Amino acid sequence: MDIMRTLYVDMDNVIVDFKSGIERLPDEIRQQVEAQDDPAFDDVPGIFSLMDPMPGAIESFARLAAVFDTYILSTAPWNNPSAWSDKLLWVKRHLGDGPSSPAYKRLILSHHKNLNAGDFIIDDRTTKGVDRFGGTHIHFGTPAFPDWETVCEHLLTVR
Repeated sequence: MDIMRTLYVDMDNVIVDFKSGIERLPDEIRQQVEAQDDPAFDDVPGIFSLMDPMPGAIESFARLAAVFDTYILSTAPWNNPSAWSDKLLWVKRHLGDGPSSPAYKRLILSHHKNLNAGDFIIDDRTTKGVDRFGGTHIHFGTPAFPDWETVCEHLLTVR
């Protein structure tokens, strides 16, 4: 029996299209945030419930979860309590709710991603401990890994 390698997948701008949530905000709220010195759209209550999946993300997550011990590893904004529950609801809505879901009870919210032991992490940034993660960082959205097709192709080759 093969031992499955552990894979973590970030949410924002990896599985989830963050920009789609900004676009769905009422104009008044979007303008208020844009007028701030340091605009923080992730602090808008409810924004995480408005987002679409990234192209190919749902199918790719299910495909990878079949061959890796796969978890969603995301950070929720400290100043936006609704983000914590909105992220769980997003996972349930888009990846399924119940034991047959590839993401069932596999959501981890942490500001210190490096504390999770594993083989791979797919993330679009190097912050929140990704730069200190003990495994391999698949840097999503870069020329080497611009989309889910290239990520899946690579991971299914090295698994």
